[in-house]
Amino acid sequence: MSEVREKFATQVQSDVLAGVRKLAQQEGRQLQMLVEEALVDLIEKRRTARPRASVMAAYQASHERYASLYQNLAK
Repeated sequence: MSEVREKFATQVQSDVLAGVRKLAQQEGRQLQMLVEEALVDLIEKRRTARPRASVMAAYQASHERYASLYQNLAK
């Protein structure tokens, strides 16, 4: 099954484009493949966005330690 590809145009900062071009050259890959990989990664990251475990642990510890303060602030 062949995937249908669609052209699109956009603009990015010059240094970002230079960095992606350099990566493509270093990896021996086409620029379009790196852009596609980045877009797929972005979609997946947003689809499964969850806080890191360490962040949630710090949040929970803060809640346990300062529960009365948070209740007073909420009033």
